[in-house]
Amino acid sequence: MELKYKRDMKHILPLILLLCFFSNCSKDELESKNYEYYYPTDEATLTAQNIPGSTEAFDPKGIAVSNEKLYVVNGNVLEIFNAVTFAHIKTIKEYTKGTTTIPLTSLTSVAVDKGRIYLGSTESRLFVFDEVTNAGISTVGNGQWWQTFVHVFGVVVKDGLVFVKEKEKSIKVFETAQITETSNWNLEPIAKLNTLNGYTEVYSMDVYDGNLVVAGRDAKSYLYYNIANIKANAAKSLTTPIEPEKMQFLDVKPISVSFSSDWAVTSENVGNVSYLRLYPKEDFMKKNAKAVVNASDILGQNAFGTIVGTAQLNDLIFLSENTNKKIRIIKLNKASIAEQNN
Repeated sequence: MELKYKRDMKHILPLILLLCFFSNCSKDELESKNYEYYYPTDEATLTAQNIPGSTEAFDPKGIAVSNEKLYVVNGNVLEIFNAVTFAHIKTIKEYTKGTTTIPLTSLTSVAVDKGRIYLGSTESRLFVFDEVTNAGISTVGNGQWWQTFVHVFGVVVKDGLVFVKEKEKSIKVFETAQITETSNWNLEPIAKLNTLNGYTEVYSMDVYDGNLVVAGRDAKSYLYYNIANIKANAAKSLTTPIEPEKMQFLDVKPISVSFSSDWAVTSENVGNVSYLRLYPKEDFMKKNAKAVVNASDILGQNAFGTIVGTAQLNDLIFLSENTNKKIRIIKLNKASIAEQNN
């Protein structure tokens, strides 16, 4: 790759010199150009073999990273790994609070925020655990789809709000303060959002800079909901759900989105090809983003399957690759090239 780059530069630099002659480029501009690029490499893979005593078929869906722990929704259980060493820590199979025990089934999504773990299930429940003790705090929904939720296909929690993606095209919004150790399971949402399209797929969402961003796979768009607008129109939205602004595509299906310190980390499907794409956050929020990393495999090998969840810790990116039933851990590398003209 580097040899090809240098060969191309030999042809490009004369054109730059010619342009500078006509546009009065300064000497400093001619003398030095620095280029930076990012590329992913394989770091590790997690499968059922990394879970001691596991009898579950590995079925990774939603993932989250918090306090150097990786949380992986795996079929009917929640797996917890060390996000630095990748060692398995614990399997959570049930929700327990006092004398109440509910087996976990059909899990889709996980979020961790301010000492709580939120687990979504297509059994029309949202489970809430203590992050440290893993004891049950509360449940929202009672497992009957015609009650609080019609299944749960995604959850994200931030800034005191809980966003729950249901079947079809609905996101219900709750306040974290509504969910307590004594709260009722049949909570009323404070607001509702319209995802335009959708059915039974796992949905990925995250919050950044005062906006909820949804990977709208069926709408072929990233969907943006301003949180201040949600709060201002909360009451009206219970009758007419709030519609999003969009970053629209023609042939791209956004599958997952999460925000790290520098990037919007996404996965997108184009036809039968799955891509890991990284966008600068600020550009992404302006909806005029151009991907800095655009990879369908790692250095020409090991093509990605459908990535339904992403998370990042430092230079490690965690991919929930459901097609190939694994968590792929990718290292993000940065390289600089300085072109000197004498």
